[in-house]
Amino acid sequence: MSIDRVIDEGDTEVDVALEAAFVRLVLEGDRRLHRALPEQIVTGVLAGLDVGVGVLALLAVKAATGSPLLAGLAFSVGFLALLLARSELFTESFLVPVMAVAAQHGRMRDLARLWGVTLVANLAGGWVFMALVVNAFPELHATVVRSATYFTDPGWSVRTFCLAVLAGSSITLMTRMQQGTDEVIGKIVAAVAGAFVLAGLQLFHAVLDSLLMFAALIGGAPFGYLDWLSFLALSILGNAVGGLGLVTLLRLVRSRALLARERHGS
Repeated sequence: MSIDRVIDEGDTEVDVALEAAFVRLVLEGDRRLHRALPEQIVTGVLAGLDVGVGVLALLAVKAATGSPLLAGLAFSVGFLALLLARSELFTESFLVPVMAVAAQHGRMRDLARLWGVTLVANLAGGWVFMALVVNAFPELHATVVRSATYFTDPGWSVRTFCLAVLAGSSITLMTRMQQGTDEVIGKIVAAVAGAFVLAGLQLFHAVLDSLLMFAALIGGAPFGYLDWLSFLALSILGNAVGGLGLVTLLRLVRSRALLARERHGS
């Protein structure tokens, strides 16, 4: 698959940009789907560590200022690490590998393995990093518990589900923005914007907020791991609805002609 083969002479500038982005999505998705299992595990663990750095920055700024919005900007360190270190977050797999499967560059079982391995590896790497944070910065304990209980106290409700849907759609849109350009500056802007919306507005994200809860649990939280599992189930469901249903599905519809041409090898 190449850009030259997909693009026709009569295409407009917008068509060319969309088709070039389509090619990048499919090729990158193909690469992710067919990583060896050890590489998938290591890439996922590294992403958990990268997000952990962002969570540490978030906690430090929130403790100093009390502002979730400023803390959200600080969290962008985590997304920049994901981008520049090329690790992979679970919810980043709601667009790129799905597009590759739709283009018949992979199978559903490849996608299921990628999702499962990445999620578990993200959480494992994040738990280890947050254990280090809790022991290194005991002065952040009050901020950790306050931040984590924000996500456990409401339980399952229409509001919390909507917050999880918005989180999934926001991070999937960020992924689409980053795949839509070759410019590093553009990718960085997308990462900062995505972090601000996700963490600054305290949306419900399966991995990011799990790390906050891990820190609280390790340091002695007023809730338990069963409460975390309930949050995790809610956030995964909502993130998937937002990422797959609100963003990826519409991208698939818009790319249906390109997908058809790719499936038929034209």
